[in-house]
Amino acid sequence: MKRWAFIPLFMMVFVLAACGADEESGGGAEENGNGDGAAEAPSEEIEVTMYDTEEEPIGTAVLSESENGLTIALEAEGLEPGEHGMHIHDAGMCEGPTFETAGSHFNPTDASHGFDHEDGPHAGDLENIEVAEEGTVSTEVPAENVTILDEEVETSLMTDSGTSLIIHSDADDYVSQPSGDAGDPVACGVISEPQE
Repeated sequence: MKRWAFIPLFMMVFVLAACGADEESGGGAEENGNGDGAAEAPSEEIEVTMYDTEEEPIGTAVLSESENGLTIALEAEGLEPGEHGMHIHDAGMCEGPTFETAGSHFNPTDASHGFDHEDGPHAGDLENIEVAEEGTVSTEVPAENVTILDEEVETSLMTDSGTSLIIHSDADDYVSQPSGDAGDPVACGVISEPQE
């Protein structure tokens, strides 16, 4: 009689242990903030070192992209106070003092320059930035017309020739051709290296 009483007790311990193991293996999704177990949306981040015309580092630009689009977070110093144009160029080289090696504006769709132009903007056109009196800038700029997530689309910054980020001496007027009358390049950073 005692031997049969032992079997239900043993089965109860086994069931409880199995439930505990299931809770341990199934709790990960909630702990990671995904209660339904769904995978997070893809995201990418690239840190770009910005250089002045003497090829000295003056700050960084962090390009981050998620399902909400691409954003450039710029932190730099040693710039002239005031408004400056900033663009993405179509070559991944930053040789001072002129930065001509960065090429032209990134424009894979063959558009006109400028947000205010009826046939614009270039994919690489960006909003102007404002540099403080002490020569520093800390800002976030949307880059809605380009991507770093999908290398297969024409607006990807991951190209064979690479791409770069340029800050100009003057403000972009958003309409003049070919570069918004933004003046000379004063800072440059390589976003992606040329692919061999």
